[in-house]
Amino acid sequence: MDLNYLKVASHRDLSGKDRYLYRFFEIIPGSLTWLTILGIVYFSWKTPVAAAVFIIVFDIYWIIKTLYLSIHLRVNYQRMQEHLAIDWESRLQNFKWDKIWQFVLMPMYKENYEVVSQSFEALCRTRYPKERMIVVLAWEERGGEAAKETALKIEENYKNKFGHFLSVSHPKNLPGEIAGKGANCAYAAQKAKIEIIDKLGIPYENIIVSNFDIDTQPYPQYFLCLTHYFLASPEPHRSSYQPVPIYNNNIWQAPAISRVMATGGTFWQMMQQERPERLVTFSSQSMSFKALIDVGFWQKNMISEDSRIFFNCFLRYDGDYRVVPLSYPVSMDANFGKNFMETFSRIYKQQRRWSWGVENIPYLFYGFLKNREISFERKFYYLFNQIEGFWAWSTNALIIFVLGWLPTALGGGEFNATLLSYNLPIITRYLMTIAMLGLLFSAIISTKLLPSRPADQPKTKYIWMVLQWLLVPFTLILLGAIPAIESQTRLMLNKPLTFWVTPKIRK
Repeated sequence: MDLNYLKVASHRDLSGKDRYLYRFFEIIPGSLTWLTILGIVYFSWKTPVAAAVFIIVFDIYWIIKTLYLSIHLRVNYQRMQEHLAIDWESRLQNFKWDKIWQFVLMPMYKENYEVVSQSFEALCRTRYPKERMIVVLAWEERGGEAAKETALKIEENYKNKFGHFLSVSHPKNLPGEIAGKGANCAYAAQKAKIEIIDKLGIPYENIIVSNFDIDTQPYPQYFLCLTHYFLASPEPHRSSYQPVPIYNNNIWQAPAISRVMATGGTFWQMMQQERPERLVTFSSQSMSFKALIDVGFWQKNMISEDSRIFFNCFLRYDGDYRVVPLSYPVSMDANFGKNFMETFSRIYKQQRRWSWGVENIPYLFYGFLKNREISFERKFYYLFNQIEGFWAWSTNALIIFVLGWLPTALGGGEFNATLLSYNLPIITRYLMTIAMLGLLFSAIISTKLLPSRPADQPKTKYIWMVLQWLLVPFTLILLGAIPAIESQTRLMLNKPLTFWVTPKIRK
């Protein structure tokens, strides 16, 4: 089978009818979003009764969905606490795990030494045998002299603390690459393969590769837990392994809007861990090095490499690939700036980059046309989940908090004289009140996930950690729906994003 289609990033990589077909697929997500938004406006004006009924039904559906997901959140929280308490090394005694190597990639751009060294200290604190760890610092040449100095200092201080350490400078402006994590990690992994793995003759099937962000700090038993799931899996080389990202590194220093967005991201990943059939790799993750070799490493010509690697493997193995939820955390940085406007701007850019994962939808459409081995039912399931997920991301908050009032505003005198017009705001308000009660549960879980309070933080900070959840309606719209709409509109209009690296701040 011709597998060249696996590395397609956009219609610009194709020619002839395939180029036009892929371009059509790129238009679909944004079109659905704008048809939804404009459709509600139009029908609120022309047929306000039908629009009002739709909005009430949608609100009820949203409440049911929220309750359903909150159950998953609670279950995963309990599961994660259980996994943190397990002695994973004793669990591994039933396996031959002394042959398993951990290959850890730490991609770096312009982050300062403090941020990078704290992540390396966390690696040193992990309980996995260090002699079977290969750690690669993958730093960007475009990061300049400051990045080079940090890399040299990290190498000096940590090269002897692991079985093997490699510092790799990723050259800038290589042909066929988009500057970003995917290109950097692919280059570094290939270097490590040649200079360490192949020289030592380590079998690829005995290596688990973890592609972390530079701020990722694994909990002490992460690699032991990962190894257990890898060895216990019936198909370890046809699986990726997903931890729960908890943005705790600097959560006490982060402002309220940053904490809400960071914790909301954690909650979403926790809920998805309880729905593994819908789970897609995100941010820091692990997989078999053998699978990574089979699929040709991460794509160098796109932004969403963290989720795309899953779909690369899914197509490469004809649908026989999955994500295994670990229900075990890694700690990362909450995103914020020096003031409110800088914080808002940085969170917006981060959410826009994450929502650029919508580029996987045309990739799946095209890949499913090329791959005839995957069943129609499986193709439909994955396509529907991806389309529905990104559509919900860009539209649901707007429908609930903004567009839901349009029938009374645009319906005219005849509609406003009806009983439905009088009751619509009341019904909507009651439904939203019920839904917002779920925020109390979120507040409770979020405080339980917090690390110990630093000495310089007052006890009263806990109050703000609870009250911050009142910001959710605003963050869902301004920092959720709007950046998602921008990403989908850019894809629709052929205005691609460039990779934006989230700055790391520690006060």
